[in-house]
Amino acid sequence: MPDTLTVCALGRTSYAEATALQSALVEARAAGTTGDWLLFVEHPPVVTAGRGAHADSLRVPPEQLARLGVEFHESSRGGDVTWHGPGQLVGYPICDLSARGRDLHQFLRALEQALIDALGGWGISATRAEGLTGVWVEGGKIASIGIAVRRWVSYHGFALNVAPDLAGFDLIHPCGLRGVRMTSVQARLGDAAPDPDRARADVAETVGRRLGYRALSWAPPEAAWRAAQPACSEARAAASKAADGYDARPDDSNRGSHPC
Repeated sequence: MPDTLTVCALGRTSYAEATALQSALVEARAAGTTGDWLLFVEHPPVVTAGRGAHADSLRVPPEQLARLGVEFHESSRGGDVTWHGPGQLVGYPICDLSARGRDLHQFLRALEQALIDALGGWGISATRAEGLTGVWVEGGKIASIGIAVRRWVSYHGFALNVAPDLAGFDLIHPCGLRGVRMTSVQARLGDAAPDPDRARADVAETVGRRLGYRALSWAPPEAAWRAAQPACSEARAAASKAADGYDARPDDSNRGSHPC
């Protein structure tokens, strides 16, 4: 397993572009031309539907989402529907799972624990919920996780509600769960909530530690695109044809985990 996790803050990035970059980095990582990455993004308002999504998990039709300025994308990750938007910290780990014994379950638990650790550092006591993936605070859901794997490289990832407008979740049944209450760091801490830079730094540190890396290396966005070459050109072209850039080629290692 590599000693260093390269971390990149992409800033405000569309869902399609972020997925194209992930797809290209997956190919580069599988080919051994780059190392493991953690991409941080903030998406414009978007609802995504995983491969296990149910139509009735949307509380409004896609055409109404468009009128509200909310994009809708089908996604190659596992699970049901979720919402992303400004104020949410989205992290996409591009990691070689072959170096981890191809244990997706352990990888998911490590990501959960990393988020629990970061929240604990901010004074929020968070837990898991039995039978569900994600992170919870006093019955409210504060983070979702949905991973996909291709050629035993992970992509997609987690979404931590730092300071989003939680009304965005009213458009869906998050993760297909009826009656779930979404919460955020800001809702718990008010003005004491960490700013975006601190949130990214703290989560990067806990993710790196829980996944066993010895060091973090921060890189600018252009470095991520360079690492993804030449696959990124192909992925960007695919993203223009299919909104989520999903590579639908048969592959017995292309599997998704349920996010919740």
